[in-house]
Amino acid sequence: MGRIFKYFLWLVGGFATLFVLAAIALYGFFDPNDFREDISKTVRNQTGRELTIDGDISLDLFPWLAVEVGSASLGNAPGFGTEPMASFERASFSVRLIPIILRQEVVVGAVNIDSLRLNLVVNEHGDSNWSDLIAEETNTESETVSGSAGDLNVNSVKIIDAMITYTNAESDEVIVIDGMNLSIGRLKDDGSSVPIDAELTFDVQPAGLSGAMTLDTVMAYDAETGELRFDGVSIDGSVAGVAAIPTRMKILTDSIKVSTNESTVTVQPVDLTMLDMHIVADVQPFSYADVITLRADIAIDAFSPRSVMHLFDVEPPVTADPVALSRVIFDASAELTATVIELTNVSIKLDDTSFTGSLSIPRTATGFYQFDLSGDSINLNRYMEPTVEAADRAGAESAPVEIPVDLIAPLNARGKLTLTAATLGNMVFENVDLGLNSSGGKMRIFPISSDLFGGSYSGDVRIDVSGAVPSLAMNEKIERVDLAALVKAMFDQENVTGTVGGSFVLTGKGDDMVAIQRSLAGNMSLELTDGTYVGTDLWYELRRARALLKGASPPDPVLPAKTAFSTVRVSGVVTNGVMRSDDLFAELPFMQLTGGGQVDLVAATVDYNVTARILKRPEFLRDATPEELDEFTEAVIPLKISGPIASPRIAPDLENLLRKRVEDEIKDRLKDKLKDLFDL
Repeated sequence: MGRIFKYFLWLVGGFATLFVLAAIALYGFFDPNDFREDISKTVRNQTGRELTIDGDISLDLFPWLAVEVGSASLGNAPGFGTEPMASFERASFSVRLIPIILRQEVVVGAVNIDSLRLNLVVNEHGDSNWSDLIAEETNTESETVSGSAGDLNVNSVKIIDAMITYTNAESDEVIVIDGMNLSIGRLKDDGSSVPIDAELTFDVQPAGLSGAMTLDTVMAYDAETGELRFDGVSIDGSVAGVAAIPTRMKILTDSIKVSTNESTVTVQPVDLTMLDMHIVADVQPFSYADVITLRADIAIDAFSPRSVMHLFDVEPPVTADPVALSRVIFDASAELTATVIELTNVSIKLDDTSFTGSLSIPRTATGFYQFDLSGDSINLNRYMEPTVEAADRAGAESAPVEIPVDLIAPLNARGKLTLTAATLGNMVFENVDLGLNSSGGKMRIFPISSDLFGGSYSGDVRIDVSGAVPSLAMNEKIERVDLAALVKAMFDQENVTGTVGGSFVLTGKGDDMVAIQRSLAGNMSLELTDGTYVGTDLWYELRRARALLKGASPPDPVLPAKTAFSTVRVSGVVTNGVMRSDDLFAELPFMQLTGGGQVDLVAATVDYNVTARILKRPEFLRDATPEELDEFTEAVIPLKISGPIASPRIAPDLENLLRKRVEDEIKDRLKDKLKDLFDL
């Protein structure tokens, strides 16, 4: 940057000296327009380019040497086409003669350029069309440049209606700056302050960015120290292409210092307003000698994600809590390279939940989002769709939850999230540990682990949207979970106690969760231990059924009705959302149950036929008569378990009991007849 500034001063001083000498020699004797061809030939010999001067050249000598050139253009470098590299409609500047003659001091008046056009190109090999015009700087040349420009001062520079086009064939990038008006105050290299203001429009492709900007600052350059400084920098304007509608952008900083000798930049805190967000960045000094790496501490004041979504023409989700997603505060240390933005010491406050950790945001299409975040408690219910009252949804079914294919398919991400607690529905997961790996349309959420109602949950969930139909695979396990709390949370029932464990290995396909449930396949197993089922007294139901069959009065119930169990085990194979099994086993203090049936996972219903064997444990058989004990302990009793999973009905199978009673009576009569027959 220092080299460019020196070249600028050198060019101004060189042109001034050249025009002074030429004017003194030629003024009054020759028309400067007669030398257009000589000037063009000299430029051609020195640069290999064509200089075309179509406009008039005029000179005025006293008290200023004033030079004005009409329209002119400079040809492009070989291999970069026939379009001129640079052109203008009018250019003028003036030099005071007395200081340069008496003191060898160059004092330039106003430098004005109208309708400047610059066509800057980098080809597919990385070569530029301006590199041949900039000679390599040696130490000797550096000293000469500095010395020759040391006494130079320019009263003002004005560029009106300029257009600069930058085309990079390597990156397929095109940047157009148009309608630029640039005004620079008195310019010296002794550290004096120079006011600068500019206005322009811009267009960046293929990024699709465009807009209009104004710039105000005060510049100073000290040739002895090599320090270039911009004070009170203000950039203000609007940008289109970042969001759905143009958004205002304003950048403020007290100072930017460039050390041209050391190739370093020091920036005071930057204040940025954009997308309804206020951002403050404390940028660390950085070097531009090689690949630029920016480091800064970033703080974003509280903003509303809902407002940002509106700017991107995204309708914010309707949430159960209407104020959810309304407030975010962000702080982090950032490192910006050509390929990635690394964020460390991250602190995010989302509504009432705080997160800390690190983030990595790719700047290339093949890069991965990476994260390692820890959070406190979050209530996910706030961010779910609002509950629809029964009256509002009467006669209409809620739409099934679709698999977010458009979100998962392009997502390249991996990371880890831990939470102190997460509430989903009435389920409270504590000490949550979640891992994510997603690429190529395949997402794996693993590991998943948490404490759940006194026990634990672990899982491995895979979602694949790379095919024609999304698929879901689950491998989950629960251990030593409080059954009462689980049933209350899932079904709002308070009819069972004990602990539960189980495993679920299932796969399904479909565009939404209902379709996936209906296609579920795999296997499941559950075990309940040391609990009670409230609402049914199985011993009473057996005695009541016996009394009904015998035509006797039923016994008095013992309230509250409940049945204790020590173990209930079941496993089965799942096909099309229905689990079928034949290994149900339950042990009660006085009874064992075995049997088989099915569980419809979509309808959440159970249908099992089991048989009961009464154990000879009189201490558990309340008020049983000797006759009842004899009959029950000798019989195999059919039972029916059916109804909703949350509250199934468990009762003797009266139809089978009656059939068995009839069969037993027939068998007894046949035995009696056979006995009588053989006695005869």
